[in-house]
Amino acid sequence: MDSQDWDARYGATELVWGTEPNRWVVRETSALPAGRALDLAAGEGRNSIWLAGRGWRVTAVDFSEVAVERGRRLAAAGPAEAAGRLEWVHADALRHEPESGAYQLVLVVYLHLPAERRRVVLGHAARALAPGGTLLVVGHATANLTGGVGGPRDAGVLYSPPDIVADLAGHGLRTVRAEEVRRPAVTAEGRRAEAIDTLVRLERERPAA
Repeated sequence: MDSQDWDARYGATELVWGTEPNRWVVRETSALPAGRALDLAAGEGRNSIWLAGRGWRVTAVDFSEVAVERGRRLAAAGPAEAAGRLEWVHADALRHEPESGAYQLVLVVYLHLPAERRRVVLGHAARALAPGGTLLVVGHATANLTGGVGGPRDAGVLYSPPDIVADLAGHGLRTVRAEEVRRPAVTAEGRRAEAIDTLVRLERERPAA
């Protein structure tokens, strides 16, 4: 899907993903001290807005202009202090090159691209990460095609934990967690079942003193 397709999808409904942050983002980042965060393919900003409410200064990037404007409106409807910590950027994550080494947290959540394009975005994400920073990648797992429910039905845009670890090899990151996780009681395709996600958390090592 290109940006116009996503504009149409976002424009066809009030909120595509809801306002609650992703459960894995909450689990993996709640204990982190607030700093600068980069949310690549932020959609309507549910994770960015949640982080800003916890004191993070967040740059939210998405290539759908409709999604970015909706995120701005959602943020403006909340506390002004949190909204002031958000920067909204209308840009394609494939072409957007963030400031190098500037972010203590980088999110790539449910961005599904063919492997070559995915590696480009992950490269941008890795280079944006500051020493000691966390990169969190979450998406529908390849195993979800046969063992789960929902998500893309094209194996070419899904990925496993080893896929992401391999994509980021050579970027100087340490793997903290690389696993499949299950979201229970997901309703999709007319049935309730578990969805299987890939979750990979990595950190950039701090330089030796």
